[in-house]
Amino acid sequence: MGDHTDYQEGRCLPMTIDRSVTIACAARADGRVGATSRDLPGSIDLPADGTTDPRSVDPVWGRTIAAVLRVLADHGRGAAARDLDVASTVPIGSGLSSSAAFGVACVLACATSPIGGRELALLAQQVEHVATGVPCGVMDQMASVFGQAGHALLLDCRTLDVEPVELPANVSVVVVNSGRPRQLADSGYAQRRAACEAAAARLGLRTLRDAAVEEVENDPIARHVVSENGRVLAFVDALRACDLPRCGELMLESHASLRDDFEVSTPQLDALVEQLLARGAYGARLTGAGFGGCVVSLVASTQAEAVAASTNGWVVNAADGARVIDEEE
Repeated sequence: MGDHTDYQEGRCLPMTIDRSVTIACAARADGRVGATSRDLPGSIDLPADGTTDPRSVDPVWGRTIAAVLRVLADHGRGAAARDLDVASTVPIGSGLSSSAAFGVACVLACATSPIGGRELALLAQQVEHVATGVPCGVMDQMASVFGQAGHALLLDCRTLDVEPVELPANVSVVVVNSGRPRQLADSGYAQRRAACEAAAARLGLRTLRDAAVEEVENDPIARHVVSENGRVLAFVDALRACDLPRCGELMLESHASLRDDFEVSTPQLDALVEQLLARGAYGARLTGAGFGGCVVSLVASTQAEAVAASTNGWVVNAADGARVIDEEE
C-alpha cells in the first residue's frame, strides 16, 4: 500500500519479496569497474572514479553502475575496482522495484567501505535519479534495505522511520504480471509528481503529507495521495487485527484511487484485479508506479497456490533486505 505517497513525505507499506539481484565481485588492479549481466545483453568497462556520464553508457542497464560510481565519488566515498557479475530473479519492468534492488546491490558491490541503513537507501535513490532522470521517491530503496522476513514495513517517508508489521500466518501474497512492461522514464511518473508538488504549493504546504481531505476534494491527483496515506494506516490496523476482509476492501479502494484519481492503471491491470477477486482473493491492486507491471493480491494461504496457477502468477514471501554475502555462504 502507499504508491505515490513517498515523494510527498507520506506513509507507505511495502513488503520486501523473496526475489533478488545478486552481484558477484572480483577485485581488479587497474582502477576500473567492469560488469556483465546474466539476464541482459552487453557489458561495461568504466573508470571507477565516477567521471563517466551515466547517460552516455550503453547498454542502458550499465547506466545504473555508472551512476553508482558518480554518486559515491560525489559523496566522498570511493568505488573499488572490480568485475561484477549480475544476476536477477526480480522481473524487470514489472512494478516490483527491480531498478531499486539493482541500485542497492550495486552500491553495496562497488563501495570501498561498508554502507547500510538509511544512508544506503538514500544513496541508491540518488543513483536512480542520476541514471534515469526519474525523480523517484525512497520507498523502494528503503524496502530493499530494511526488509524483514514475515513482515511488511510501515515507512514514514518524512522521518524515514521504519516499523515492521507482522503478516498473519493464514494469508499469502500472490503477484500477477500484466505482461505490459513499465519504464518510469517513459511514463507519466514525473508529471504526476509535478502535479502533486503544484497542489501542495497551492495549499501553502511543503508536501501533501500535511493536507486535509477536505482541502483536496476537488483535485483528484492530490486526493489520491491524501486518501492513500489514510488507507495505509487503516491497512496496518486491519493487519494487526487479522481482519483480512477489511485489508481486501482497502486494497480495492487503493486500486480505484490509482485508476480513477491518479490515472495510472491500465485495462490489463484492471482486468487482473477482477480475475483475482473472482478466484477468491480478499483484495487486489496494482503495485508500483502503475502504467503497466503487476497486480498484488491477498489470498488465503490454503488457496494461494491454486490462485497463482490459475492466473499465471506466483506466490511471494516477505524476505530480509539487502546484505553482503561472504564467499563461504
